Amino acid sequence: MSTPRIKPATLKGFRDHLPGPMLAREGLIDTARSVYRSYGFSPIDTPALEYSEILLGKGGQESDKQLFRFTDQGNRDVAMRFDLTVPLARYAAQHLQEIGTPFKRYHIATVWRAEKPQKGRFREFMQCDFDTIGTTSNTADIETLFVIHDLMERLGFTDFTIRVNNRKLLNGLLETLALEDSTAEILRCLDKLGKIGRDRVAVEMQRVAGVTAAQAEGVLSLADCQGTSSEILDNLQPRISASEAGVEGIERLRELFQACARAGIPDNRVTLDPTIARGLDYYTGTIYETFLDALPGIGSVCSGGRYDDLAELFTSQALPGVGASLGLDRLLAAMQELHLTPAGTSTAAVLVTFFDANHSLDYLAIARRLRAEGIACEVFPDARPLGKQLKYADRKGFRLAVIAGADEFGENAWQIKDLREGEQHRVSDDNLAPTILDILD
Repeated sequence: MSTPRIKPATLKGFRDHLPGPMLAREGLIDTARSVYRSYGFSPIDTPALEYSEILLGKGGQESDKQLFRFTDQGNRDVAMRFDLTVPLARYAAQHLQEIGTPFKRYHIATVWRAEKPQKGRFREFMQCDFDTIGTTSNTADIETLFVIHDLMERLGFTDFTIRVNNRKLLNGLLETLALEDSTAEILRCLDKLGKIGRDRVAVEMQRVAGVTAAQAEGVLSLADCQGTSSEILDNLQPRISASEAGVEGIERLRELFQACARAGIPDNRVTLDPTIARGLDYYTGTIYETFLDALPGIGSVCSGGRYDDLAELFTSQALPGVGASLGLDRLLAAMQELHLTPAGTSTAAVLVTFFDANHSLDYLAIARRLRAEGIACEVFPDARPLGKQLKYADRKGFRLAVIAGADEFGENAWQIKDLREGEQHRVSDDNLAPTILDILD
């Protein structure tokens, strides 16, 4: 009796990664890691599972609904992390004596949210976070924006916009409208402005937060503020001058835009958007959202902000923080749509062909020599017709093919075929590695 076969399938919202997309994915990760380290951020890691109480209530009701939560075999109430920031707060409080402050960390790892899958959004995805813990200085907020900008530029993008705002500015406005008791609900509604439009947000504010139509309009009037960052801030200043928090938010934003100008960041790449709120409840200050100008509908590809109170449930010591997260999967989806992901699936630049069965050991030996020279190469495993091997090389994206048969071995020579340019070079054994390096350079 034959064993019944199991249909190969992945869960909805989860996926396998084929070699081509995985190479693009690892390329993004390598770039992010390089940029983070250039600013002095150090790597950490935390468990995928946390006690549920660590995660619950930290990102708002919506995040709580999206938790993958269960009771494990030890009868413990546990959940899978929905982001990397909440575990960071627990980590910092737990290891404070070891890490000290200010503490700059990056964390590249998988997170899980039981939300509705859609284009560029999955239930299992990777975040590439960086954060500075232990300081309220606006310098850390400004540097966070610099990292986002440099990261996008290093990834090859030129047409992108980092939209910034400050929760203190928003809180100040709500304070002047006597709505400070409904801050979380109102800001969650405001965060949907770009998705569902002004009229529907106004209705939702009245339904969810219990505000009047006039109060909702007072909040949504933020969308009417247009002009340069200075003009918008000048417009808002008198409206929230009675709020100490609101004034502080405006001053921190002014300094941020001054720093961008001093650092030579193009004006069109950083804009003030007083309507963005970031849906997570833990943000308290500057907030960031990054959009690709060619694909604004795909949403923010790098977001974050300041959170000064997140660790207060874990420790009595103040642990303010600020940081952002690169939305790796969303950005990859955008890059695929813009045809910016690299072609090919090979991690090596050179294919050593298996042309003559009598010289199988020589092919292995030459490949080892090339690797010792820093040249990544793959040996074709079978003595198949050369045409099929070259077709394999072209399909996988090799740049060069190294070929030698009885004639070449007799003359201590090699053929190098440039698969991109269509050229072929005959070189001596001693010149094989130097020639390959010259071509690849």
